[in-house]
Amino acid sequence: MIKQYFQQAWAQLRQQPLISGVTVAGTALSIFLIMLVVMMQQVKVEPFSPESNRDRFLHVKWSSISNKEWGDGTSNGPMSVQTAREVYYKLTTCEAVTVYTVYPESTPASLPGQPATSVDVRETDDSFWQVFDFAFVDGKPYDSALFNAGQPVAVITESVARRLFGVVHATGKEFLLAHAPYRVSGVVKDVSTLAESAYGQVWIPYTSTDQVNNTWNEELMGFMSCTILAHDRSDFPAIHAEANRRLEEYNKVIGENGWEFIGRNRPYDQEKNILATGANWEPDVSIARRERFITFLILLIVPAINLSSMTQSRLRRRISEIGVRRAFGCTRTELMGQILGENLIVTLVAGILGLLFSLIFAYVGNELIFAQQYSQTLNPPMVDASILIHVSTFGWALFFCFVLNLLSTGIPAWRASRMNIVEAIGGKLH
Repeated sequence: MIKQYFQQAWAQLRQQPLISGVTVAGTALSIFLIMLVVMMQQVKVEPFSPESNRDRFLHVKWSSISNKEWGDGTSNGPMSVQTAREVYYKLTTCEAVTVYTVYPESTPASLPGQPATSVDVRETDDSFWQVFDFAFVDGKPYDSALFNAGQPVAVITESVARRLFGVVHATGKEFLLAHAPYRVSGVVKDVSTLAESAYGQVWIPYTSTDQVNNTWNEELMGFMSCTILAHDRSDFPAIHAEANRRLEEYNKVIGENGWEFIGRNRPYDQEKNILATGANWEPDVSIARRERFITFLILLIVPAINLSSMTQSRLRRRISEIGVRRAFGCTRTELMGQILGENLIVTLVAGILGLLFSLIFAYVGNELIFAQQYSQTLNPPMVDASILIHVSTFGWALFFCFVLNLLSTGIPAWRASRMNIVEAIGGKLH
């Protein structure tokens, strides 16, 4: 049966090349546009190294605090190291917790007596390397002993190693970072800016700088964010409950001086965290999903209307064939199934073309498509197959092909199956 569908679909393509070409091109263009929208969302939520555990991440990127002297006023931004220690480092229901600077900072790096080059530096703790899975090509990350001692060590990327030392294997070598000497403990593969929480070009212990004292609002707010790694997504409610309980306990302590942290239902999972562009409001995931659904609907319905007329035009030339088949006992359901099956094959072929074009366009035009609105780096987003291609990518492409085929072929197929047999054999269509 499937072989017959392929043969019939191929015969129809050859008999009406112009209409078939327009149909394939229109379907491919529709899938192309839809998959670009899908990929723009996927790069934010789908796992890829070094954020391969995104499905188990909970984030506290921002914090909100108020004071009884401010009335309804609030202060919003990243937390301090002190706040992270008192609230999130104490969590016991998760696998790991890491605290790091909310944004990487452009910093001069050089060798003694050599011109400086600008690198994006992120200050982290030692748990950072447990939460995020970097691909080390040389050396290893700094451990808790080096972190607690505040040693000036650094993990750098391959590109930074080449710029500074001319080689990738740079473990043990020293360089100047903001004119302070640092020793390389490890080298990792370059990281895409699309991995917003993990991105950097140089990572150093925040204990090796004065970041602990870089605070405001009586050391309650600072420049740190937090990522919590759960054992499993099913642990999210327990982690939320514990985080809220510890925040309430901390509020009792700082409440003696009139301070109070506002939770806003933090921490957020990956999908909700990417919507949290500000600290003074809680993102609404349902609204974002609804907007994407409307976008997909428009991108499906508009071409489906045009493709439906193309399908109807092709079926006009098969009126007699349909009449003969009905006369020989073919049921309406069988006829509709065959028409839908033939067109699904054409839609799948066009869908594959659309998916390929979208992947190529996304790779070539990555700076335009994946431009980050609030990025703190001048480096363009880097994409590769591991970022663009996921099982869900093909799943979505197949789903949209099926829906588009159903929308564009369903009504013509239904009308064809209900034609009067005698009139159909005579070539009449009402």
